[in-house]
Order: sequence, then C-alpha cells, then structure tokens
Amino acid sequence: MKSSTSKGTETREFNYREIDWELRPGGMLVQKRDVGVGSSGPMIKIKVSHGSCHYDTDVPAQSTFGDLKKVLANETGLEPKEQRLLFRGKERENDEYLHMVGVKDMSKVILFEDPASKERKLEEMKRNQGTFEAYEAVSRVRAEVDKLCEKVVALETTFCSGTAIADKEFVVLTELLMIQLLKLDSIEANGEAKVQRRIEVINNAALLAKFFLR
Repeated sequence: MKSSTSKGTETREFNYREIDWELRPGGMLVQKRDVGVGSSGPMIKIKVSHGSCHYDTDVPAQSTFGDLKKVLANETGLEPKEQRLLFRGKERENDEYLHMVGVKDMSKVILFEDPASKERKLEEMKRNQGTFEAYEAVSRVRAEVDKLCEKVVALETTFCSGTAIADKEFVVLTELLMIQLLKLDSIEANGEAKVQRRIEVINNAALLAKFFLR
C-alpha cells in the first residue's frame, strides 16, 4: 500500500548552491553578500585628502583601491601609477578591496604622489626650463648676428663698388662675429634648441668666411 502525506505535514525543499565567502574586517569569515549579477554594490562617499585639496569621491562599496585610483585620476590629474593611497596609516595595494579593510561611507583616505614620479616631473620641468632658456639665449645671439649681417652686407656693397675700405672695419666686424660665435658655443642645449644653435653657428661661420676669403 502506498503511503500518503497528510495535509498537516510541512514539505520543505532545499536549494543547494555554491556559497561564496568573504573576509570581514576583524578576521570574521562570512557568506558574501549577494548584490545581484553585474552589480558592484551600493555606492559610498569617500573623503580624500591630497595636500591642501580635498575630494568627495563616490565609488561602489566593493571597489578596490586600484579602482579608486582610476576615479581619482580624473579629479587630480595624477595617473593611477603615480598615486599612493593611505588608509588608517597604512599604504594600500591596488588589489585590496575597500570594504575588506574597513572603508565605509564617509571614510577618509589620504592621497600622495609617488616620490619617484614627483622627482621625474621635477627633472622634466628643469629640462623644459633649460630648453626655454637655451631658446632665449639663441634668439638673443640671432638678433645680434642679424644686426652684424646688415653691416656685413653694407660693407660688401661698398667693397664691390670699388671704394677703399680700411682694414680696421673688417677686423672689428670679425671680432664681433667671433664674440657671438663664442656665445653660441657656451649655450647648453638639447633637442630642438640644440638644432637651432647649430644653425646659428653655421650662419655665423658663413659670415666670418666672407672676411677670411678676401
């Protein structure tokens, strides 16, 4: 005879699924909260201090510090690799999760620029400043050479017309051109500024050649 189940008997069904675990601050292992497929959890506001600047940044609660750096890159102008983030007095790694180290809504995080990156930027600024100064120095020499070039042309025109010219005039112009050539030689330049300096050296040398060939 088949047994039947009475109406008063409660029937239970169990759904078995793989359980995901997460480590909460304090070392407690708990079942990971189900926030839905494709969801990154609720948003939290993090107060970030960067020197004298302060940012209120909204990120998903279960983001990593690497994710936070990407968001801060848009606000600070610092690339993620240039950032260092401190929370509770400890620098955090990119793969550490905010919620797992205790970051909550309105938590404070300190941002500072990577010292090596800062040093590279300072060096680049010095190089750029050096390039600008080299351009300025070459430009000043070019202006002086242009003035001397006018005198050279005038002297050459006079000479070609058959008019006698005192040797002293040639000597003076030669010395002035040599002075400008020495100025160019003393300019420390790199890149495009070095190219401009070389062009001026060639032009100056060409003017000097006119005197030595006479």
